[in-house]
Amino acid sequence: MSALTVAIIQTCSGPFIEDNIQQIEKLIDQELKEPPSLLLFPECFASMEGDLTEVEKNSLYLRHWMQKQAQTHQCWLVGGSIPYRDYEKEKPRGSCFVYDPQGHEVARYDKIHLFDVDVSDNTGCYRESDDYLAGNQLVTVPMSDFSPACLGLSICYDLRFPELYRELVSDGATIFCVPSAFTHITGQAHWESLLKARAIENQSFVLAANQGGRHPKGKETWGHSMIISPWGDILAEANSNTPTIVSARLDLILIEKFRSKMPCLKHKKL
Repeated sequence: MSALTVAIIQTCSGPFIEDNIQQIEKLIDQELKEPPSLLLFPECFASMEGDLTEVEKNSLYLRHWMQKQAQTHQCWLVGGSIPYRDYEKEKPRGSCFVYDPQGHEVARYDKIHLFDVDVSDNTGCYRESDDYLAGNQLVTVPMSDFSPACLGLSICYDLRFPELYRELVSDGATIFCVPSAFTHITGQAHWESLLKARAIENQSFVLAANQGGRHPKGKETWGHSMIISPWGDILAEANSNTPTIVSARLDLILIEKFRSKMPCLKHKKL
C-alpha cells in the first residue's frame, strides 16, 4: 500500500495511571475520525510527575493495555514511553514498545539520550539519569503491510542529536516517531525547527506526539504535536497545548520522489 493514515495523541498526563489511560480512550472514542493505520502516544503517557516505582510495577499491565488497543483498532501502535526494567538492572529504562495490528509486541526502544538539563521554568532542574538508565541500541521497525514504511524510533531529547536519525535512515527508516514531553520553554524555542530539520535532512516523515499543558505539580509542556512531510511541510498540527488527536494521510510515494529529486542521502561522504 502506498499510503497510510496516522494519528498522534497529545495528552496532559497527571500522576495517576488509570486517569491517563481513560483520557486516551476518551480521546480515541470522541476525536478519532477514521481508523488509523498507526497510532502514536506521547512520552510518559501513563504518568507525569507520579510515583515512578508504581508505574514501573504496572509496566506489564500497561503493555497488555497497549496490546489490546492495537488489536481493538487494528492498527500499529507506538507506545510513547513507560519505565521498564529488564533483568536485574539498578534502574529502569524509558522504553517505547511497538505493537502490530494483531497485538504482537514487535519491538522495544530504550531512550538513548537522557535529559539532564537546567531549564528556566517551574521545574528548573531535570536529571533523568537519576531515575533512568540510558539505552544503547537503535531500533527500526518495517511496517510489513505498508511498503516502504519503516519506523525509526526515538524519544524526546533524542531529537537534538541528528546523528541518531541519520543512522536510523541508514538502517531503512522512512518515518520517524518522536514521542515527547518537551517543556514549554524549550518547545517554544526549538520544537518545530528541530522536527522540520530531522524531516528535511533525512527526507523522511516525522510524527511527533507531545505532552501539552500544565501538569498537576507545575510542569508545563509545549504541546503542538505535529506531522511533517519529507519536504518539511507541516501536514497536521495541534494548535494548542490541550489534549487532542492530530491525524494525516501519508503518501509514501513522496519518500522516493524527494530522495530521487534531491539525492543528498546518496551524496553523504562521512
